[in-house]
Amino acid sequence: MTTVKPLILAAAFSFAASAAQAQVELQWWHAMTGANNDVIVKLAEEFNASQKDYKVVPSYKGSYADTLNAGIAAYRAGNAPHIMQVFEVGTATMMAAKGAIMPVQTMMKDAGESFDPKSYLPAITGYYSTVKGEMLSFPFNSSSMVMWVNRDALRKAGLNPDQPPKTWPEVFEAAKKLKAAGYATCGVSTAWTTWANIEQLGAWHNVPLATRANGMDGFDTVLQINAPLYVKHLETLVALQKDKTFDYSGRTNTGEGRFTSGECPLFLTSSAFYGNVKANAKFDYSNAPMPYYPDVPGAPQNSIIGGASLWVMGGKPAAEYKGVAKFFTFLSDTDRQAKLHTESGYLPITKAAYEKVKTSGFYDKNPLLETALKELTNKEPTENSRGLRFGGMVQMRDVWSEEIEAALAGKKSAKEALDAAVARGNEMLRKFEQTATR
Repeated sequence: MTTVKPLILAAAFSFAASAAQAQVELQWWHAMTGANNDVIVKLAEEFNASQKDYKVVPSYKGSYADTLNAGIAAYRAGNAPHIMQVFEVGTATMMAAKGAIMPVQTMMKDAGESFDPKSYLPAITGYYSTVKGEMLSFPFNSSSMVMWVNRDALRKAGLNPDQPPKTWPEVFEAAKKLKAAGYATCGVSTAWTTWANIEQLGAWHNVPLATRANGMDGFDTVLQINAPLYVKHLETLVALQKDKTFDYSGRTNTGEGRFTSGECPLFLTSSAFYGNVKANAKFDYSNAPMPYYPDVPGAPQNSIIGGASLWVMGGKPAAEYKGVAKFFTFLSDTDRQAKLHTESGYLPITKAAYEKVKTSGFYDKNPLLETALKELTNKEPTENSRGLRFGGMVQMRDVWSEEIEAALAGKKSAKEALDAAVARGNEMLRKFEQTATR
């Protein structure tokens, strides 16, 4: 018996020691695939190797919409992840989920981690903050929209590739010349049709999409996307669609291959398209800022972000939030942000990281990666260009797309289509408002 007791005591002490050393697991649900998934896995591995107390466990949950739905369902079931990646148009949905989230600024303060919203790029901070300036989520993979340019095609059409068109009238004129030069099925096109032709169009021209600062100042917002700028733009696209000078490429980014294949020489889509273009384009390419209408006073203003942020789910122990806070501090590191930007094409989320890359001379050799940053920082954001916050935005984009498609098909005039988009969208907003304010 006397020989057993020391063994029991030793085992007990060993168990206690191992329990004390056990890492706290932090679940991170995300929507990244391919090379982007590799980035997330690498970040988690680097953080896990940097300390012994916490272990971030990334899990792919499908598309952005799938990940959002999975996270909400998991919260209701009492097993939500600690961190959830949500695309920017899901912001209102997350805000309205009372109790489901822990505001990132509150969490960082409670955990004793240094966190200054002013250190992030203003266009990013504004999108994910309350009216009072409290940041709700942590910026992660941010992008914006740029115009991708096939330089070889411009040369073929007798255009100067070093001076791509800057205004929409210049783009349409170039598209006609490109079509005449052999690009018969598409002179210019866009991916993400509502992001390009409504959301970014409004911000870039400092024209409201809706009242209440595009919904940023309250859910009782009313759409205004049937204003003259939007109608004029859609009318022009409808006219040019008839002979394929402009050709529609779908609601999402499924048509991006039309640029890399060489079919569409001018193509508006995300700056995050960089990696795909670099890997697949077999021609000389560049990108340029989004075009603007020169007769709109003050244009161009600033672009708005795309991509996603990291939301912290509610109801977790303080000790676990401390780990999440340390992980966010790790992600914000200037050197790490600079490296992420130069290697992946994601925008650096902090001013310091942007300045570090800029002063290094990186953009002198890689100007394509600065285009979106120049757009976002072109001017200080206004109520019309801080971003947008509409409930049910995923579904509302489909409604707007349906109406744009009806106009392009000649079933409705541009004004009729956008009037319908406003009426249908406002119905959706009122339903969301009723649910969010219960």
